[in-house]
Amino acid sequence: MTETPAQAFDALLQRHRGIVLKIAGSYARGAEDRADLAQEIAVQLWRAWPGYDPARSFSTWMYRIALNAAISFLRGQAQADRSVPLDDHADTLAGGAAFDPETHERLRLLQRFMATLGPLDRALLLLYLEERSGREIAEVLGIGESNVTTRVGRIKQRLREYAAASFHD
Repeated sequence: MTETPAQAFDALLQRHRGIVLKIAGSYARGAEDRADLAQEIAVQLWRAWPGYDPARSFSTWMYRIALNAAISFLRGQAQADRSVPLDDHADTLAGGAAFDPETHERLRLLQRFMATLGPLDRALLLLYLEERSGREIAEVLGIGESNVTTRVGRIKQRLREYAAASFHD
């Protein structure tokens, strides 16, 4: 018995649902907005599904569609403060594992820093933290690999400066 396209899509979506949750957690504020964004990402993935080339990496394709949906969602938000409260989804970011207060504070700092980044740099940092290769990040974001390297270096420097300023406050 062969799978229908809908069944194949659903199986891949379930296998890679962590991508959707991480992106929704990074781009949306509050549980309701995260749920709305996750649903919007799933809709956009389904709409794009007929154009998916199985010869290519599904997760790379999924990241590209999901990040575009998240950036569109972010642009549609009228809120000035786009920070995401980490407490509501810390288990998602920490892989569900228990962690100590110092680690928790570092995650909160990282989340606050990510909220200061523009959509492209936020997406780049998210992929970098996922340990995606420079080539895969470039493919997902549609930029050159050398641009990825340069931007990662700049983001790391900004993060160091942000952390230093935060610890002095």
